Amino acid sequence: MRKLMVVVGTRPNFIKVTRIKAVAAERGDWQVRLVHTGQHFDERMSTVFFDQFGLVPDHWLEIPKGSPNTQMAHIMLGLEELIGKDRPDLMMVAGDVNSTLAAALTANKMGVPLAHLESGLRSRDMGMPEEINRILTDRITDIFLVTERSGKENLIREGVAEERIHFTGNTMIDTLVAFEDRIRTSPILDELGLGNGGHVLMTIHRPATVDDKEQLHQLVRLVEEVAGKHPVVFPVHPRTMGNLERFGLHDKLVSLKGVTLSGPMDYFAFQKLIATCAFVITDSGGIQEETTYRQVPCLTVRPNTERPITITEGTNELITFDLKALRAAIARIDLGTFKKGRIPHLWDGHATERVFEALERAL
Repeated sequence: MRKLMVVVGTRPNFIKVTRIKAVAAERGDWQVRLVHTGQHFDERMSTVFFDQFGLVPDHWLEIPKGSPNTQMAHIMLGLEELIGKDRPDLMMVAGDVNSTLAAALTANKMGVPLAHLESGLRSRDMGMPEEINRILTDRITDIFLVTERSGKENLIREGVAEERIHFTGNTMIDTLVAFEDRIRTSPILDELGLGNGGHVLMTIHRPATVDDKEQLHQLVRLVEEVAGKHPVVFPVHPRTMGNLERFGLHDKLVSLKGVTLSGPMDYFAFQKLIATCAFVITDSGGIQEETTYRQVPCLTVRPNTERPITITEGTNELITFDLKALRAAIARIDLGTFKKGRIPHLWDGHATERVFEALERAL
């Protein structure tokens, strides 16, 4: 039986690997060890997800708080020890966070083959920390698992042999499909007094947005603009909340009528809010994909995206903090003339099965 070590560290990573152990158990030919690096140390950002998914890590590195370099160093040291003990045949990493790159480097230095889930995505914005992580991880990846055609095209353009690239579909959609019944029965609409929905869901967390005072000022103005016409639900990321308080903008946001602020939500509640909303405003990568699958309009407050299929086939549109552009997009949504989109190829709830088929072919 082959040994697979799966390394995750943040909320988006968890959502991409929820079916890994279950599918491995069904197959019976893989022993999976799940490692949580602890990059997300806030309980609301991590352990609640494990509780909901019934996905218990086999190892917790419990790295200390610190700078990205400090965290990555602790992750690499912890994984070095685990790899020495477990001796996996393969390591799998997901996405583009610091845990992803730290694990990839450790596997490479210790001679463990590496599979990268969600490889090949490119924003072409080298100012994004995630873009650096994506590119460097793919440079030392052995098995490339891609979610959309652009991933394959980018990798081939970068010199990766086509036979090493496997178009498996989107494992994050597997999670959404597998837990749809639990999502449907979430009581979050009643808890927030939202009736049958029709709200606007907002989530903003990227450093490029929330670490800059002027950008945060623009964010508050954007929320005020939207709330003048639609009820707004804004689950505030811990980083965003800290900077709102630091820059003296928290009280202004709290005072806005029609705005419901909360901390990070559990997966089922958040997905229920997506499924029942009028539209989403976000800077998140994964939410662009979830809204495309649900065919919910998504306005992404970024100048670029590493997930272009959400624009070319899905319901995503890039905007900036341009209130004129925002008003125009919202008007199209309200009039029913916003693009409808369609579900991309292989976003069907069975990507995890194809991941294991790809691993078998590659090893």
